[in-house]
Amino acid sequence: MPVSFSTFERLKDKGIAAYRKGDYATARPYLIQAAECMVELAAQAKNDEVRAQHEAYARELIDLARSCDKAAAEGRPGRAKAREGEDGGANASDWIVRDKPTIGFDDIAGLEEVKDEIRLKMIYPFQHPELATRYGVRPGGGMLFYGPPGTGKTMLAKAIAHEIDATFFLISPAQVLSKWVGEAEQNIRKLFDAARAEPQAVIFIDEIEALVPRRQTDTSSVMQRVVPQILQELEGFDRKDTRCLLFVGATNRPWLLDEAMLRPGRFDSRVYIPLPDAPARYRLLEMYLVKGRPLADDVDLGALCDRLEGYSGADIKSIADRAAAIPFMEAIGGGEPRPICMADLTCVIEDTLPSVHPGDLARYEEFDRTGQ
Repeated sequence: MPVSFSTFERLKDKGIAAYRKGDYATARPYLIQAAECMVELAAQAKNDEVRAQHEAYARELIDLARSCDKAAAEGRPGRAKAREGEDGGANASDWIVRDKPTIGFDDIAGLEEVKDEIRLKMIYPFQHPELATRYGVRPGGGMLFYGPPGTGKTMLAKAIAHEIDATFFLISPAQVLSKWVGEAEQNIRKLFDAARAEPQAVIFIDEIEALVPRRQTDTSSVMQRVVPQILQELEGFDRKDTRCLLFVGATNRPWLLDEAMLRPGRFDSRVYIPLPDAPARYRLLEMYLVKGRPLADDVDLGALCDRLEGYSGADIKSIADRAAAIPFMEAIGGGEPRPICMADLTCVIEDTLPSVHPGDLARYEEFDRTGQ
């Protein structure tokens, strides 16, 4: 029998209620069952966008279920028992993650045109404030990174924070999307307030389409409230020139974003992060294969670059790791330790398809041209 939304809501509500009380052992199975129901509802959906949103919602519930184990191990009190702020919401320090990244642009292979665009929008106005004021170039704002998975969107966001010595806020939709009424909007407000309290800050939200999907296709009332709250916060800091705050979103499915987020003043810069070109693939091989690993003389990085056209950066890292595992396992089994050879790499590549389908690339390129 097909699962119903009422069944999903019942399981989800029980899981959330137990989570808020700090009863993580009870919350976890309910949340997992709710996620399983949402997966079934996604399979039943006839609309691709609705299906994708249901799948994203299921992932959020799984993330929340996983956090139950960590919360229980740490002896963390439930949200209902947590220290509350003036508005009655949970303490933001429980879920807002601050960091000072050490990754810079020099650590990212290729994407030189993308880096130049980011420098113009996000870095140079901070580094040259007098010139920025003279020419009316305003620092801060919103930028959307989109493109295939595994192309370095998160690393680029960290590099921005490193280049301008900003505090980096790494947030997932699961940390914002509290399913009880009112708290999701409070979480958005607290996140932006925490960022504004820093001299310079970068807010980065991955899989942002799960947080601000197209409202006309989403069935969640939470989304109907979260999208306007984010828009309000973005417009709020955009009106004040003195705030050194950047809002960066990343997505593998930009066509699922609410259209209001793509207007000027919100994500007014959209940057396509493509698959690595030949120079970038060469640099990735140097980073993941050459550095710190013994290589045989027959390894031809140029030939490998040609073979790896169409592969993402994450694919290339995985191939390097798996190729290194071949002589490693041989040595563990009693063989003579040897370097990684071209045959190892060829074997792994032949057994590995690119993670990004050509049809998906065509859709990214279409969005790059038309914004739809």
